[in-house]
Amino acid sequence: MRITDLLKKQSIALSVSVKDKSEAIDTLVDLHTRSGNLNDAAVYKEGILAREQMGTTAIGMEVAIPHAKSEAVKAPALSAITVPNGVDYGAPDGQPCKLIFMIAATLDGDVHLEVLARLMQMLMHEDFTAKLKAAKTADEFMKIIDEQETAQFPEEAAAPAAPKKEGYRVLAVTACPTGIAHTYMAAESLAKAGEKMGITIKVETNGSGGAKNVLTAEEIANCDGIIIAADKNVETARFNGKPVYSTKVADGIHKPEELINKIVNGEAPVFHSDKKVEASAGGGNESFGRQLYKHLMNGVSHMLPFVVAGGIFIAIAFLIDTFAGNAGSADFGSVNQVAAWFKTIGGVAFNLMVPILAGFIAMSIADRPGLLVGLVGGFLATAGATFPLPGGDIPSGFLGGLLAGFVGGYMMLGIEKMCSKFPRALEGIKPVLVYPLLGLGGVAVLMCAINPIMGWINTGMTNVLKSMADSGLIIPLCALLAGMMAIDMGGPFNKAAYVFATGMLASQTEAAYMIMAAVMIGGMVPPIAIALSTTFFKSRWTDEERRNAPVNYIMGLSFITEGAIPYAAGHPLQVIPSCIVGSAAAGALSAIFQCKLMAPHGGVFVFATMQGTWMFYILALLIGAVLGMIMLAILKRPIDKK
Repeated sequence: MRITDLLKKQSIALSVSVKDKSEAIDTLVDLHTRSGNLNDAAVYKEGILAREQMGTTAIGMEVAIPHAKSEAVKAPALSAITVPNGVDYGAPDGQPCKLIFMIAATLDGDVHLEVLARLMQMLMHEDFTAKLKAAKTADEFMKIIDEQETAQFPEEAAAPAAPKKEGYRVLAVTACPTGIAHTYMAAESLAKAGEKMGITIKVETNGSGGAKNVLTAEEIANCDGIIIAADKNVETARFNGKPVYSTKVADGIHKPEELINKIVNGEAPVFHSDKKVEASAGGGNESFGRQLYKHLMNGVSHMLPFVVAGGIFIAIAFLIDTFAGNAGSADFGSVNQVAAWFKTIGGVAFNLMVPILAGFIAMSIADRPGLLVGLVGGFLATAGATFPLPGGDIPSGFLGGLLAGFVGGYMMLGIEKMCSKFPRALEGIKPVLVYPLLGLGGVAVLMCAINPIMGWINTGMTNVLKSMADSGLIIPLCALLAGMMAIDMGGPFNKAAYVFATGMLASQTEAAYMIMAAVMIGGMVPPIAIALSTTFFKSRWTDEERRNAPVNYIMGLSFITEGAIPYAAGHPLQVIPSCIVGSAAAGALSAIFQCKLMAPHGGVFVFATMQGTWMFYILALLIGAVLGMIMLAILKRPIDKK
């Protein structure tokens, strides 16, 4: 076994400053931990210290090689540091140590003795140690070792190459909040890039129908690393100890080669499966803002089925009562017995919207213990619990649910940390007794305290929307939100507009239904505008773009904005402004025509459930798409066939 087989770049730290032997040991143990070499750093360190008590592991010549066999070691490994100023390690020649290797060995076998013997032979060459001490990068450090080892042990250099690793070299997981378009587009893009680069890759999709093409334990064990291209949390505990690079799903679509190279070139950090780290940090290379976005999208993705199904059932109830001639009734939607049945069932699903949102935000942050806190906090927000009236008085609605999810999730992380010092004998009762009790009490106090404030804000927002609808200001608002749907076609602007619209549905006001109609039509325009342009202005597009465009008619009518992404990526300065103008115009017209929609998804398939004349809604959609097509024809010049 060669030294370079046991030493990773992540396990090397150059030009460090340590004040004493103890700090040097801590640094080397930490390098092992960050590289995924240990199951328990504390237990391994005990082994290192026990060996040092038997006598120093400094060998003189400014070199030390601390080592230990331990049950806490996953596989034999090395870590290394250089200390330009030296550190007193109790060396027999009295010299401070400037080059230190630490060997981590498993209990089975004597790998550490073999490595120790080889290192001793190599480190006898002063020019070799001098080069290592002067190394500027981890790559240079590894190269110096490899060249010296090859020179001293030439018989290994002529040995046959190791058999090629079986299985996939790179694995990936893709996921988006709705699990409809981005998930599969990113998977296809990564698969094509892998094939083009000659790198075997397998992609698991976490779509709306569940996980498909699931990665197996054997594939994970044999791969070089995993790409997570997702806008919501995915299960990552299975990747413990493997290099994982986490990013947004859009990068999987637009930057597949770059992501694959992150794994192939060893640039991805090693992932450690700690529930607190896993819940709050994904793959370990994300900003705090990105983490918050993923927690929110995790809640939204679980909430959407309740909103969609419940909204359609309520819309059907209104449709039935309309056909029954009860449109002017005070109990519209519940007069007819069949309509009342649909409205009641839809209302049950709708009322679960906020608790589900809060529950899965909190679960995304604090794993399973967060689910109780989030769900209860969401219910208390919906009911409007206060200290005088815990049964409900001032509902804080969607905003209160958001706060319950985030604050409750991080509160549960704090409770877990507070309970981490409990005796080991109490470990079994913490998840079933301690966490639920403290979490329930904490979220109850929190929601009873903030519901009056959030309820006041929520009521104010609802009143503002009502006044905007009455004064005509709802039209510019609808135009703005519809235009946002076309800015990044599934990115943060698009999601912000969509989440705002679906959240306002909980108020069950006419203004909220008008906003939902505008947001949906804003998302339908871009794919249809592009499809129209490729049909009527063929000279602006390549043969391949025209061949792929007809599917955009279907995607646009189905409210799948992502069909426009490849065209926007290829011609952003022409496509994006055209789509924004077309979507904003369609949203404004939808509001002018008083179109109201309770179903937040479905496109043309839910038009029949619309309040207002759905023919006018189609007219607004057509005008917006044609406007986008015309503007695109003006901005995008014909292609030079030469």
